[in-house]
Amino acid sequence: MQYRKLGHTDIAVSLIGLGTMTWGQQNTEAQAHEQIDYALDQGVTLIDTAEMYPVPPKPETQGLTEQYIGTWLARTGRRNDIVLATKIAGPSRQAGRPSHLRGTANQFDRENITQALHDSLKRLQTDYVDLYQLHWPDRNTATFGRLSYPWDLESYSVPIVETLQVLGDFVRQGKIRHIGVSNETPWGVSKFLAAAEHLGMERIVSVQNPYSLLNRTYETGLSEFAHRDGLGLLAYSPLAFGWLTGKYEQGARPEGARITLFERFKRYTKPQAVAATTAYVNLARENGLTPAQMALAFVNSRPFVTSNLIGATSMAQLQENIASVSVTLNDDLINAIEAIHERYPNPAP
Repeated sequence: MQYRKLGHTDIAVSLIGLGTMTWGQQNTEAQAHEQIDYALDQGVTLIDTAEMYPVPPKPETQGLTEQYIGTWLARTGRRNDIVLATKIAGPSRQAGRPSHLRGTANQFDRENITQALHDSLKRLQTDYVDLYQLHWPDRNTATFGRLSYPWDLESYSVPIVETLQVLGDFVRQGKIRHIGVSNETPWGVSKFLAAAEHLGMERIVSVQNPYSLLNRTYETGLSEFAHRDGLGLLAYSPLAFGWLTGKYEQGARPEGARITLFERFKRYTKPQAVAATTAYVNLARENGLTPAQMALAFVNSRPFVTSNLIGATSMAQLQENIASVSVTLNDDLINAIEAIHERYPNPAP
């Protein structure tokens, strides 16, 4: 396993991080524990979860993912062996965002953050988290597949400075070690950094955004923050909900797969995304690699990536995904990937 520093902190995290959003929906508690045990044996240290998980979010399953991690911690006592990250869900301003946690006005104020954090700590059976993240912004943004900025000036957003004051209090209390953002924009990241620099507030250490061969928008607006400000990317959906494994090629819908089970994940079914996926899948196979390992190895190779958050519903998938850390893409293959990217730039943002 390879390790990279989490932002400006002294914490080294594994280049492959363990994503958990299927636990409690597609994976049982026993399967979740098996995944953690195997991942740690392979050198994985970062486990990423959220109060909203599992996905798709539903009231009857909400919190099960954190609960499964908590029972693993209680059984093993290995809290010091992992870097534990979780997230607070934001307000429900966009279709598909859950409103069952604390209502549609679930904003990043003191009341909501306090309840969310303590509920997560209880489910996780720990008294602190290493990284506490804002799952999506407390404002309207062009995220989750939106292609243009939503001009809505009527909705109230909790000021970033107010949110940082609350998070800073919990850092000082020892309940949070570091803070990060997720599904964030360049404007938002700049505001968080400015507040830390000019007002002496808690500094974010990471950005958890989607990043894959089908969605490289992070590179054009946010990767410079990694270079100049030391903010690491925790890359999620590196396999584009499994599309980049090739299992959905030619209209296939394997039994039990996410796209087969859940109709809401449609951003990868657009014609240009399907065409790009086929091109990447074929390229991998022509070079003697599985499509999944080529896609993950590309993400691993990016200098702005701190950790590549892989997820799996089977042990075979987990083993293949973690093994991508040993795959190196040569210059010719990288150039071929770039050629496909120029032909189909960011077809599934």
